[in-house]
Amino acid sequence: MEDLAVKGLARTRLAKSVHDAGWSAFVTMLEYKAARYGRTFIRIGRFEPTSQVCSQCGVKDGPKPLHIRVWTCGACGAVLDRDINAAVNVARAAGLAVPACGARVGPGLVPAPRGETGTHRDGHPTVAGIPTL
Repeated sequence: MEDLAVKGLARTRLAKSVHDAGWSAFVTMLEYKAARYGRTFIRIGRFEPTSQVCSQCGVKDGPKPLHIRVWTCGACGAVLDRDINAAVNVARAAGLAVPACGARVGPGLVPAPRGETGTHRDGHPTVAGIPTL
């Protein structure tokens, strides 16, 4: 019975509000964590056409159906994976594009503070959440 109620809710305006509130909370958490660990959090436009623009030559090729995962640019002939092309365009839009292939875009990983790792309880090793004796 609950499944029908959830499916019904998904088609209402209230569902959009609930989804938007959840996304907003997630973005707020990302911003907080980025600031906490000295990272830069950059938003790009929601409707930025990242998968429609060739990351090699910049020509906008137009929208594509989601089942198209690899495409060839009509202008320069580059063969592009949809997700990688979009990621390069997101980095470029955020001002993080790198000049050379393989260069790092941002700083390396920052280890979590010792108290947040959850691998030890009160200084004693644990196995699957059960303290050893």
